Amino acid sequence: MLNEMLSPLSRETFDIQWPEGTLGYHTPKYFDKLPELEGVRLAIVGIKESRNQDLNRGCSEGPDFIRTALYQLYGSSIPWVDLGNIKAGHDIDDSYFALKTVCWELIKQDIIPIILGGSNDMAYGQYLAYTDYDKTIDLLAIDSRFDLEAREEGFDAKNYLYRIISHQPTHLFNFINLGYQTYLVNPEEIRLIDKLFFDAIRLGEIRKDIEEAEPYLRAADMVSIDISAVRLSEAPANPMGSPNGFFAHELCQLARYAGLSDKLSSIGFYEFNPEFDRQGQTAALLAQAIWYFADGFMNRMQDLPRVKNKSFVKYTTTLKAGKHDLVFYKSKKSGRWWMEVTLPPIKGSKKERTHLVPCSYNDYLMAGKDELPDKWWKFHQKYML
Repeated sequence: MLNEMLSPLSRETFDIQWPEGTLGYHTPKYFDKLPELEGVRLAIVGIKESRNQDLNRGCSEGPDFIRTALYQLYGSSIPWVDLGNIKAGHDIDDSYFALKTVCWELIKQDIIPIILGGSNDMAYGQYLAYTDYDKTIDLLAIDSRFDLEAREEGFDAKNYLYRIISHQPTHLFNFINLGYQTYLVNPEEIRLIDKLFFDAIRLGEIRKDIEEAEPYLRAADMVSIDISAVRLSEAPANPMGSPNGFFAHELCQLARYAGLSDKLSSIGFYEFNPEFDRQGQTAALLAQAIWYFADGFMNRMQDLPRVKNKSFVKYTTTLKAGKHDLVFYKSKKSGRWWMEVTLPPIKGSKKERTHLVPCSYNDYLMAGKDELPDKWWKFHQKYML
């Protein structure tokens, strides 16, 4: 199935004598036949597609430029392969289907696709890979905009999220945006995000304490990164870039948090256009972000608190106004926090349901001040919709 969807890499460009110790030297690549997937945990996949992005068509040429920068970095123990590029479909929907199929084939083998875009509407194909699951997912986008234009006709990179939200049957439980810039977003989109109890964190808010992004990334099943979320001076390879945005090192930090997440099962890097790059600066940044993602993955703690045991410390706070307790768990292994959200019984049952939601130490401190954390409230409200 995979080899029907994928095109091999150019031998002239990538089958060369990479310096010993570099990722180019150590990474198995698709030339004549697909690399073996036994023991593989990560797979690099390019998608050379931008037909639904009128403002940034050249981003379809991005994947191989990112690879060239990535393979010059040093590292040797990453259990990954490079599967080449997904073949562009006859029309754009064929490309979405191909990306869905490749991602699903990898995810069901417990292999995380690292998608090199391509325009950010390819996140729709990434999302479709989860529609065969019998469960809902959390989608996180690192983006300066929501890409949520509400229009019934026409689908492109500016409204792919609207298509995801309106997809039936829905498989989206939560959408999380990190780094949106208010002056770039239609107020109607902000109101819709609030109405659906989604999480949208402004750039200034998340940059005040970048560590507060970690619980959101820990909650995500899939992550989509639009390079225009990084300030134009640090990532010039996007015609829609802004003077404001994340700094380069902050993107790498966010990518590492994504890699550390035991839940995350796919990640995509989109909207990089080599035509606008300067001295390969943006390609180098994306390569380093991927390096940090892989480094985070290699340091996963496997400490999801599915079973309450001695590896977690339990803390209980009492909210006077709510007249009930909030329960928190802290991992002794990683120092990460979770909080319990108790929901009413399903119809026909008397048993309440308990969910553990990723949170931060600041959420625990907030509860200690008799304030209900936003993460608790929004999670509860989404279930009540």
